Amino acid sequence: MRGVLRIGACQTPELLGDVDGALACMVGFAAADAAQDLDLLLFPEGFLQGYLVEPAHLNTHALSLGSPGFTDVLRRLRPVRQTLVFGLIESDGDELYNSAVVVTGGELAGVYRKTHLTDGERYFDSGGSYPTFVRNGVRFGINICHDTRFPEAAAAVAGQGARVLLVPAQNMMRRPAALQWRDRHHEIRAERARETRMWLISADVTGERDELRIGYGPTSVLDPAGQVVVQVPLGTTGMVTATVS
Repeated sequence: MRGVLRIGACQTPELLGDVDGALACMVGFAAADAAQDLDLLLFPEGFLQGYLVEPAHLNTHALSLGSPGFTDVLRRLRPVRQTLVFGLIESDGDELYNSAVVVTGGELAGVYRKTHLTDGERYFDSGGSYPTFVRNGVRFGINICHDTRFPEAAAAVAGQGARVLLVPAQNMMRRPAALQWRDRHHEIRAERARETRMWLISADVTGERDELRIGYGPTSVLDPAGQVVVQVPLGTTGMVTATVS
C-alpha cells in the first residue's frame, strides 16, 4: 500500500538576522488550523537566519549543525508535530553552505547542501550529494532555488525513487529582475516535474526589503505533469497544501 504525505508550503515575510522571528514563524504555521492534518511543512531558502549573501551577515549568523546554537534551535522546535524542511546558512569548519535541513520532533534527520550556486553566492561552497528522506512511506528530496535550472539535480533525486521534490527558494530581487522572473519560475520548474514525474513543491518569501528589492514568490504545488495545482497569491503570505499518494 502506497503511503500518503500531506505537505504544506509556506510563503513568508523575509526575516534577516532574526532566528527568534523565524522560529516563531515556523511554530505559528505549524499551529494554524490549516496545518493540523499536515505531515510536513516547507519553508524558504536561507529562512532561519535570512538569505543575505554578504560577509558580515554570513560570518555573524552561520551555524554549525553541531553547535550549541543549532542544538537550541532543535530544542525549540521539539514540540512541533510536523516534519519541518527549512533553509539555513550552515558552517562546517572554514566552509559555508546554503543548506536545507529536515527536522522531525526536534531531531535532525538530515541536510541537503545546494549544489548549483549563482554568481552572487561566491562565499558559499557547493554541495556534492542529493540525500533523500522518507515520511509516511513517501520518499522526497530537495533542490534549492537555482538548482531547479539544472535537470541533473532533479534527476538525482528522482533516481532514488522519490515522489516529491521540495524546493526552498528565495527570490527577493532588484525590482526589474523580480518583474522579469515573476512568471518564469513555473516554466522552469514545470520542466523538472515533467522530466522526473515527481510532484514539485516550492516555498518562497514575499514583501519588500527596501526601495530597490521586492519578492513576489511563488510558493506553489506542481503536479507530475507540470501543472500548477495551487499557489499562494503573489505578494501575500500564506500556505498551500498538497496530498501525495
